[in-house]
Amino acid sequence: MQPTPPPADPLAERLERCYTGAVYDVLRGLGLPNQALPADIRPLVPSTKLAGRIFTVSGHAQPNLDAHESLLHWTAFLSRAPAGSVVLCQPNDASFAHMGELSAETLNFRGVRGYLVDGGCRDTEFIVELGFRVFCRYVTPIDVVGRWKAETFGDPISIGVVTIRTGDYVLADRDGAVVIPGEIVEEVVSKTEAVMNTENEVRTAIMRGVDPQQAYLQYGKF
Repeated sequence: MQPTPPPADPLAERLERCYTGAVYDVLRGLGLPNQALPADIRPLVPSTKLAGRIFTVSGHAQPNLDAHESLLHWTAFLSRAPAGSVVLCQPNDASFAHMGELSAETLNFRGVRGYLVDGGCRDTEFIVELGFRVFCRYVTPIDVVGRWKAETFGDPISIGVVTIRTGDYVLADRDGAVVIPGEIVEEVVSKTEAVMNTENEVRTAIMRGVDPQQAYLQYGKF
């Protein structure tokens, strides 16, 4: 069977044509300067870009956890992640891999757009070959079985200084990741598209020989 294509999400598709620097500038202009996730969360493939509506997951390390119980909770997460979403995970842990080969293939098959975790990943060669988009802080071969438990699905989480809710949107690229509150995502995407258009006009003017400072004064953007 072929993977299920993610359902259409025009906002996610428009957002994915933007870049994080421009989105951040718009958020800052709206009085939200603290929407960027920690800088050490990086894509497995540097050229990766990922955007979409967020579904949240969180959990904790639990030494001597029953392996069966840990896998029941992990597969519950895989079952609940909605098609078309981007999963953001706060594992509250810096030791284990919170994504691996079979899980990535499962999420990809079920139409999930990608996965960002404030933690680790393993089986990265397979995941890269699969094309499933993953952002993480580190890689390690150590899995979560009997060691870590997925506990909440869809509840608010925090990564760095950012509070993240299911229904918010994320854009992640090689520069980092920014979270957009769900209630203003349409406004932010539209303003970002306008910013990018203005930047193109500034670029064109400078390439025509306009002085950079004059271009800035004319367009109000640099």
